[in-house]
Amino acid sequence: MAKTIHSMIRVLDEARSIAFYETAFGLNVVDRLDFSSFTLIYMSNSESRFELELTVNKDRTEPYDQGDGYGHLAVSVDDLDGEHARFEAAGLNPRKLVEFAPDGKLVGRFFFVADPDGYEIEVLERSGRFQ
Repeated sequence: MAKTIHSMIRVLDEARSIAFYETAFGLNVVDRLDFSSFTLIYMSNSESRFELELTVNKDRTEPYDQGDGYGHLAVSVDDLDGEHARFEAAGLNPRKLVEFAPDGKLVGRFFFVADPDGYEIEVLERSGRFQ
């Protein structure tokens, strides 16, 4: 059986991206592999062994075009309202809180935030299937 271990995104500004993921999600750099033309930075926290891999292509000067294929990364938190307020206070510009309830039945509560490169991240309240 397969086990998910990481997801990779390409970022333009290493320091800006690391600062965002540290502030927003408490991710810390756990490994760094530096090569002549690119660097791989692995980030995680104590909540999960899953890692986010930031790829920095050293010759890249233009922002990446995410096209229409990328959806979002999702994380779950215990206190959605508290996290939303913390994101606002940190200047991370979270979007509005949403209660997703098609047909009147609550499926989940969430908000979205974009990282410095425009990657969308869904922050879900830890409940139901969103643990």
